[in-house]
Amino acid sequence: MNDPQRPVFVDGEWRLYYLYNADYPEGNGTEWHLATSTDMVTWKNRGVAIEKYRNGLGDILTGSAVIDERNTAGFGAGAIIALTTQQDDGVQRQSLFSSTDGGVTFQNYEGNPVMDNPGTTDWRDPKIVWDDAREQWVMVLAEGERLGFYTSPNLREWTYVSDFVRTEYGLLECPDLFEMVDPDSGRRTWVLGASADASREGGTTGFAYWTGAWDGERFTADADEPQWLDGGADFYAAVTWDDPRDGDEGRLERRFALGWINNWAYARDLPGGSWQGGSLSTTREIVLREIDGRLRLLSQPVAALDARQGESVTAPDLTVAPGEIVDLPAQPRTGAYRLRAQVDAPDGGELRLRFGSADAEVTVGYDSEAGVIFLDRRQDAVADAMPETYREIRTAPVDADGSLVLDILVDASSVEVFTGDGRASLTSAAYADARAGVTAEASGGAIGIRDLSVAPLAVNDPNAP
Repeated sequence: MNDPQRPVFVDGEWRLYYLYNADYPEGNGTEWHLATSTDMVTWKNRGVAIEKYRNGLGDILTGSAVIDERNTAGFGAGAIIALTTQQDDGVQRQSLFSSTDGGVTFQNYEGNPVMDNPGTTDWRDPKIVWDDAREQWVMVLAEGERLGFYTSPNLREWTYVSDFVRTEYGLLECPDLFEMVDPDSGRRTWVLGASADASREGGTTGFAYWTGAWDGERFTADADEPQWLDGGADFYAAVTWDDPRDGDEGRLERRFALGWINNWAYARDLPGGSWQGGSLSTTREIVLREIDGRLRLLSQPVAALDARQGESVTAPDLTVAPGEIVDLPAQPRTGAYRLRAQVDAPDGGELRLRFGSADAEVTVGYDSEAGVIFLDRRQDAVADAMPETYREIRTAPVDADGSLVLDILVDASSVEVFTGDGRASLTSAAYADARAGVTAEASGGAIGIRDLSVAPLAVNDPNAP
């Protein structure tokens, strides 16, 4: 599996689509599979929603689905319309599919493709949003090192209006466009996002975003350089969405996001069975906040994850002396769990939390002097067989003044790290011996660990009835 597609909310449940090739490795081509959830945490597979190779235009790639409440496309009010890229012999076109059964199955539009290729190689991943102020549909299309903007009255006929060019971040993919507000400062902004390459900044691929203004035809960024929603190695093809139950203003105050836990630098090399090719991250809630005069997106695991936790094991506060390695007094009892702790480094020290055993270990840490959290998987179970990109330590800056909360989600094939203030996160595929326990090591100064808790997480079986 790979790219998730933005979910829609229908009849009390979320309907999320994702790319999947059931014929891999013998056969080629992805199609849209459907997963449903009531809490954005527990997802159930519901089978194929848009089949590949059914209209002569190739397989089904990334796109987006919208609920056409105004019947602009002519398939009925409330019909779900999907705009997706199809690729045949390397030529990418945009096609429309409609659903009148709530997005369970889709029908091919006989007028496909609704956008034929103008003679370019990379021309894909349409993200569709409704621009309420101007009563028009807007499409953002990934076009190599630029994002193209198009508008439409009916989802079938599209007019090019502008582009957004950034040549320093590699191939731009899976774009996003949305409006948000910071309820504390009252500042509103549009956010333009895309999966991009952060190697020029010492990172790898991830979700880049720019805040700025949208005037109905053109996006103007507040700054040339993007910000990054996650500093880990494996948070790609991310999608964001709002909850219609929040109301008009509430929908601007928070969104949700998840991404593909994988990286094309080694996607085909990772181990796995039925989930070969990666997995999807935990859903996170994102909010907009003004920090030091700049608008930023902050993220935390969605609150519904709490209901998937078992009974927490807690422990008294402890101090780890410089050079000391200790077993945490609260240890995991299962292979999937959540660890939370307040970390204090008053003397400028560094904490390393080691998850697993010596031959299958992942380290999460806080370097208070450098002002970063980090994730190191050089000693995990597969690192020796991976390219150098996999073995690079990933960091995210924090402004913690020597004290922060770490919120860490661990399972058999990934680690997700969040800070308590939502300002930093690290998501990576990782293969530790999760049942082997957790140790803490301090260097450069004593480290205090307070409010430590470890809670088992129920493993989601997407194929359960």
